[in-house]
Amino acid sequence: MASLRGAKRRKRKPERALPAQAPPVPQPLDGDWWDAFSRRLAAGQPSKERQNFETALKISRNTFDYLCSLIKGDCKRKTQSYRNFRFGDKVVLGVEDQVAIALLRLTTGESLLGIGTRFGMNHSAISNITWKFIECLEEHAASHLKWPDPQEMAAIKAKFEKIQGLPNCCGAIDTTHVLMCSSAQPNSNVWVDGENRNSMVLQAIVDPDMRFRDVVSGWPGSLDDSCILRTSGFYRLCQKGSRLTGQMELPGESAGSMVREYIVGDPSYPLLPWLVTPYQEHGLSAEKVEFNKCHTATRMVVQGALANLKDRWRVLKGELWRPDKHRLSRIIYACCLLTNIMIDLEDAVRDGMPASHNHDDGYRQQVSNVADDGAVTQRDLLCQYVSRLGSQLPE
Repeated sequence: MASLRGAKRRKRKPERALPAQAPPVPQPLDGDWWDAFSRRLAAGQPSKERQNFETALKISRNTFDYLCSLIKGDCKRKTQSYRNFRFGDKVVLGVEDQVAIALLRLTTGESLLGIGTRFGMNHSAISNITWKFIECLEEHAASHLKWPDPQEMAAIKAKFEKIQGLPNCCGAIDTTHVLMCSSAQPNSNVWVDGENRNSMVLQAIVDPDMRFRDVVSGWPGSLDDSCILRTSGFYRLCQKGSRLTGQMELPGESAGSMVREYIVGDPSYPLLPWLVTPYQEHGLSAEKVEFNKCHTATRMVVQGALANLKDRWRVLKGELWRPDKHRLSRIIYACCLLTNIMIDLEDAVRDGMPASHNHDDGYRQQVSNVADDGAVTQRDLLCQYVSRLGSQLPE
């Protein structure tokens, strides 16, 4: 006999699986936000050990408070949206909780699912929290990543010259690859780079303090460094004479010789009036060998900056989880912004030069043979100046 429609006795439907619930967190006696959050963080760890603030989030409390101040206004304007974010025990996340969770995502590179499990939250909530944080950085922190004004540039030139004696140098440029899962772009080979990996390229220009001054991200790994340079807004500004136009007269025996502002780059870049690359021919003279050494030492700041970027924001290190190519470029930009904020606030947690400057393991050195005639002359002037400067130093 068939079941009757509307009968009282019905077959029970299987219950839907709920997100993992974090264990109840005892309320701190002193009311400090970190005490409560660190208990939640430890509850999701096998060791149950509570970390101190700087070890867990990789920044100082002062920098953290500043980041919270950047998004606090958005929280007030979008109160209902932010109240939807709750821990597994139904406690609503405060501003500090959201910033801390976003920083954990960026600094550890741990999966959305893994972080969600720690706090008894759905992985989609962790994703939304991270994206709201990134959007707030883009809106409120963009002033931390900008080209220097004339006063700043004078200080930058002095610092670069102090490194190895290169005068009128305004920055160092390099690129690095951020790896993507091979399934991220299944219908296109454009993301496959020269080492047969799926990647997105970041081009960065930094100052002597390893502060990012100009960044370009979003281009696929199949493009070489010189191609990415030519597609950048920085290149267009320099080519039309709107950037790196300042001239200086070399002192001493080089008096009367003029050198324009420039940045330094490795052999993958063309030699241009505003971009100085090392000598590449065989059988270099002693002067040119010495110049290349000075050039390499000056260039180390950008290699250090990119190595530190990947070491600190480990979401960029290794193969990134199923990234949307449009969102990945914004993650990269946000990590550069955060790095600059730490530098600007003189965050004591920020590392200095890394133990290794190899930010692109497994990638071969690219080489460009393009050289502007005027740039060749300028490089020779710089070479002669550095050589004379070295000969005047006491042994």
